[in-house]
Amino acid sequence: MSNYERPFLVSGRNTIIHKQKKLDLILINDDHDPVVIVSRTGVKLFTEEVPASRAEAKERYMDLVDIGSADVFGENKTLLFVQALNNKEYKIDYSKAGTDLFIRVHQENYI
Repeated sequence: MSNYERPFLVSGRNTIIHKQKKLDLILINDDHDPVVIVSRTGVKLFTEEVPASRAEAKERYMDLVDIGSADVFGENKTLLFVQALNNKEYKIDYSKAGTDLFIRVHQENYI
């Protein structure tokens, strides 16, 4: 992805930093895991239909992020931290999917 500026940064082994307000991130971990959206207001479950391609996602002002792809982490994650634009860091624990502990605020102010 040489000419394409991604709207996020990868930090460490399991942290994603959202950096562009105009694009939401659609986090896809595995086929059986729930899909998560990172917007400028925070992190929540993505209940809509996932865009079929990057072009379709771009039309909807989104970017697809495949956690297990080689250009992100290279493997699926059980625990993922997301620093959102609302100055909060969220913890996404895929082992607790379907419970209230799936997406939690990890740090109120990470800066």
